[in-house]
Amino acid sequence: MNYAGIDIGSRTIEVVVVNSSGDIICSLQADTGFDPIAESLKLFDSIENSGIKYQRIMATGYGRTLFEVAYTNLDPHPLSAPKDLTLADKCSTVTEIKAHARGVAAYFPNAATILDIGGQDSKAIALNNNGKVKKFEMNDRCAAGTGKFLEIMARTLGFSIDDFGKEALLAQNDLTINSMCTVFAESEVTSLIAKGADRREIAKGLHISVMKRAAGMINRVRSDQSDSIVFTGGVAKNGCMVTLISEKLGCSVLVPDNPQMIGAFGAALISSEMG
Repeated sequence: MNYAGIDIGSRTIEVVVVNSSGDIICSLQADTGFDPIAESLKLFDSIENSGIKYQRIMATGYGRTLFEVAYTNLDPHPLSAPKDLTLADKCSTVTEIKAHARGVAAYFPNAATILDIGGQDSKAIALNNNGKVKKFEMNDRCAAGTGKFLEIMARTLGFSIDDFGKEALLAQNDLTINSMCTVFAESEVTSLIAKGADRREIAKGLHISVMKRAAGMINRVRSDQSDSIVFTGGVAKNGCMVTLISEKLGCSVLVPDNPQMIGAFGAALISSEMG
């Protein structure tokens, strides 16, 4: 039997299908776009057209509830319902916190602390010895400290988001950015550019401001300051952020092979463990 997990984020959507042993047999990603539910259903159409079958879906991310309703009400439904399982049972939801905890535990069984920075929020999660969530802190009320903040700042400085971290690491000096509000920070960056400040130094200063916010969340949830950090979400692909967090906290930062897939992977594993 196979089981699917979908993580509907603000910028991207990830789908992972695992078998009953928890091995990944399929993974797909798409931009969220203006209609995330339609994009999500397209991903499952691709999976089904490839001949891969699955028994149940677990949805996570900010669009999870809308997806659960939309998928359950599909007519005709792509999954037939066994006598002991209604179509409503075929799709359920789990919080991003639990999904990331389960996905990380599968990659790093001894993980104690997770930092997840996505497009619209950031999370610090402390785990028990059994991989269950012990404590967490979440920033979902402001773009500051998220991937969206870095994306806007990269565009303001004329860097692609893929090159932003690389260019920041080349800065010769640190430069302080005083504002973490996205609107005010963008204005401050524009002013610094007008004064002739080095773009790379501005970029590093912006990364440092995000790092400090993330480090504060981590220190408030973890009990052992020597614990390594598992970094997930799209921002985990930013080498400057990984380096700065490691230096600030004085510990190793572990990044999964595909950090954006961890939420969907964890959701799929939880689905497979429901029996």
